Amino acid sequence: MDGIHDLGGKPGYGSIKIDEPEGPFHHAWEAREWGISRCARTPDISIDWWRHCRELIMPEDYLERPYFDSWAQTDFATYIDAGVMSLDEVVSGITDPDQYDKEIPPLPLNKTQVILEDRKSAFRFDAEIDTNPIFSIGQEVITDRQGHDGHTRLPQYARGKRGIVHAHHGAHVFPDLSARGEETHQHLYSIVFEANELWPEDGGTNDKVYLDLWENYLSEQSI
Repeated sequence: MDGIHDLGGKPGYGSIKIDEPEGPFHHAWEAREWGISRCARTPDISIDWWRHCRELIMPEDYLERPYFDSWAQTDFATYIDAGVMSLDEVVSGITDPDQYDKEIPPLPLNKTQVILEDRKSAFRFDAEIDTNPIFSIGQEVITDRQGHDGHTRLPQYARGKRGIVHAHHGAHVFPDLSARGEETHQHLYSIVFEANELWPEDGGTNDKVYLDLWENYLSEQSI
């Protein structure tokens, strides 16, 4: 889905800050939010569904929120959707046990379960797949030119671009369908692009960009 979250390669947003203090968090609450977001998940909340919900944040809201604040906003949205809590509870800050009609809400995952769930979105050479990879290392390919509704890991700046297969990572959960609750596996490749191919207006550079892309995003480069 093309949304404000897909800022990679877009002009007009200023330079990237490279002199920020070292360390993953700027405030203590950010570390707490990171921990909550990692562990207070349920089996109904996949990483791809979580990302899709975050991508639905309105542009003016997304751009004005601190990074981990948008995480918290996404967490609340997915928890409400999964039945972990209600909007009234979020607004009031008070638990209302009567809202569940004596049904037990989904329990958060423990640390081990979170790690196992995350591995579904990590490189998996043992994932179930009954097809051989279409592309081989060194082969020229071209990326899909069109986006679509819903979650995708193919950024706008890399669409309709020529690249070369640098590596094959085996079978991997396909995020586009995973965000819809369908777990399927596709071959995953590392594709190397010349920077001039992605941003021709910045000619004269020898830089290269490597992207991990699923088979559905690629087609054979015609001669």
